[in-house]
Amino acid sequence: MDYVKKLAPGRLIALGFASVIALGTVLLSLPVSAREGVRVPLLDALFTSTSAVCVTGLVAVDTADTFSVFGRTVVALLIQIGGLGVTCVGVGFILLAGKRISFKSRLMVKEAWNVSTLQGLVRLVRAVLIMTLIIEGAGVLLSLPVFLRDHAPADALGISVFHSVAAFNNAGFDILGGMRSLIPYRDDVLLNLTTCALIILGGIGFLVILDVLEKRRFKTLRLHSKVVILLSVILIGAGTLVLRMTDDLTWLQAFFQSVSTRTAGFATCSIGDLSNAGLLAMTLLMFVGASPGSTGGGIKTTTLFAMFQAIRSVATNQAPAAFHRTIPQVVIVKAFHIMLLSTLFVYTGTFLLCILEPEYSLIQCLVEVTSAFATVGLSTGITPELGTAGKLLIILVMYVGRLGPLTIASLWAFRPEAQIHYSEENITIG
Repeated sequence: MDYVKKLAPGRLIALGFASVIALGTVLLSLPVSAREGVRVPLLDALFTSTSAVCVTGLVAVDTADTFSVFGRTVVALLIQIGGLGVTCVGVGFILLAGKRISFKSRLMVKEAWNVSTLQGLVRLVRAVLIMTLIIEGAGVLLSLPVFLRDHAPADALGISVFHSVAAFNNAGFDILGGMRSLIPYRDDVLLNLTTCALIILGGIGFLVILDVLEKRRFKTLRLHSKVVILLSVILIGAGTLVLRMTDDLTWLQAFFQSVSTRTAGFATCSIGDLSNAGLLAMTLLMFVGASPGSTGGGIKTTTLFAMFQAIRSVATNQAPAAFHRTIPQVVIVKAFHIMLLSTLFVYTGTFLLCILEPEYSLIQCLVEVTSAFATVGLSTGITPELGTAGKLLIILVMYVGRLGPLTIASLWAFRPEAQIHYSEENITIG
């Protein structure tokens, strides 16, 4: 126990996620979690638990047809814990118990949400938990009338709650059966727009939502919030236009997939039937993902923005800046680190999956690995057909994607910062 307390925040977060995944695997393996006459293999329970905790949505077995009410409740709770973060949920329970939040817990929240200060972290956790309840509650109320048309009231309420939790936490799970996602509701404007709103709110990050609620005017927002909102609008708009041009989708379908592809994983069209151009566009959107401090994955919108500003600064011989603010050099360096590590990881994962599953095409493997890494949940339909090694690879990719490549890299940083520095010497670049 003392050893665990001495661990760095990053390692504690990684251990926390692994522990919740292990607990979820045990619970989903129990007979009470499966429907009558169904047995859930341990590997599929592990896959489902990892996908839920990592808020991905890739499934090896159909959630509705495989799991009982108890099992689906476990999945929903795992999604909620994974979306908010193990640290945030833990601190929330401490607050409910009326106990004091330790300095170590504050450090872990700071690490998990990438905030720059320890000030106000307890208020932030409390605000996030309240905000989550309000937004998910609104999602239930808006989606309930839609599901009441096709299901009994009790079933419709359960589906609405599950859907709202999954959508806000950007996890593409559904309990409608048949692995059809939201295709039966592709023309339902209310459900489409409600789901998109939940996804966007979950994907822009809690810090941005709080900033908007506090300041209300775009001009007075923090630079981080401005960048997130600007990039989100651009990516959603560009994704809608590209998907509308590459495939036979309605404007509503193209808009929904542009929003969902970034990290949510719901689908109102058959992903496996899309063109290679459409799949490649979706892969790029998945890779970028959501924003820091959110329930989504990917390299994050701010990382892409910082890189573009750095490239623009080189081309114009000006300091990287936006909205009359200079972007610190340490942010630029971190952005390129994340981009390089993420690209290498996705490339390596795709390469290995191509070796393990040679019957699938390169684009199918690329979509699967990128979806897992960016915690999206979209698939061309190959997930349930993967072999044991293929599923284990995707489990690892989902775990790394949820924690982030820099966090994973820091787990091996055993030595403290060096006190001795070598002299500099230039090397030729480009």
